[in-house]
Amino acid sequence: SPSRPIAATEFAFGDGSFNVVVSNSVIEHLPTPELQGRMAAEMRRVGRRLYVQTPNRYFPLEPHFLFPVFALLPLNVRAFLLQHLDLGWHLRQPNRAAALREVRSIRLMTGRELRRAFPGARIERERILVFTKSFIVLDGWDPQEG
Repeated sequence: SPSRPIAATEFAFGDGSFNVVVSNSVIEHLPTPELQGRMAAEMRRVGRRLYVQTPNRYFPLEPHFLFPVFALLPLNVRAFLLQHLDLGWHLRQPNRAAALREVRSIRLMTGRELRRAFPGARIERERILVFTKSFIVLDGWDPQEG
């Protein structure tokens, strides 16, 4: 647990302050399910409607490290790879501790986790061929509005 507040989990706005809250590929940058849940709760608290997009943990190519099934590999394997290779947007790390910090900074979510974090919301799938690339969470929208 971080020693200082994380801005994505503690918004400085009152309940229902915004008609729409948009988050595009942010929630996966919180390292734990607890923090991701807190961000989801804060978005729901301050927004009447939500549009949240995030990559799918099970998509074959991880979008931050640009490595096949990277999110599904054990943490130690991911850290080892990042210690020895530049991966996607992340440069090779000089030691194991730095590599672990870096790989822990990204935690992709599953559809099931998103349903738990955003109960009652509609979850759309962005697909490439048969694979779900990412999810879009729509909450507070009248289904007749689209």
